[in-house]
Amino acid sequence: MKPVTDPGSAGKPLTPVKDGGESTKKKLTERQKARRMVLQALYQWQMAGAPVNEIQAEFRGYYQGKIDWAYFHEVFPAIPPRVAELDAALMPWLDRDLSAIDPIELCLLRYGVYELLHRIDIPYKVVINECVELARVFGATDGHKYINGILDKAARQIRTLEF
Repeated sequence: MKPVTDPGSAGKPLTPVKDGGESTKKKLTERQKARRMVLQALYQWQMAGAPVNEIQAEFRGYYQGKIDWAYFHEVFPAIPPRVAELDAALMPWLDRDLSAIDPIELCLLRYGVYELLHRIDIPYKVVINECVELARVFGATDGHKYINGILDKAARQIRTLEF
């Protein structure tokens, strides 16, 4: 099984595009590449239900180049077993049922809350910014605004010492 693909992309992995259909030109850091892969792996896990270890192996075999593999292999497998905990942590800030949230946005919210709760080495502003940027690239038109609002509220309660 290959990483999740766009049906119209001839089997290529989801490719982010800017408005107007132009490919993104921004040079991504190794960590940012790993973050994109974590999101794509979470999406694949959520939609296909494949085992985490299989998804990790597929991504490792499919993606080349300089990527923060240590981060990917630490963060991605840590999220699926904690989905119930992460969903419960999100509930106070959500304005709708989890089933009504776009799948990409749900993955990003879980990802963001995971980092806020369990990766205190990453400043909350970085967590929010990275999730918002991923939502701009992969999410619905205004999904980044929703992600920003929810994660900002969550960070204010989870990371009180940083405010």
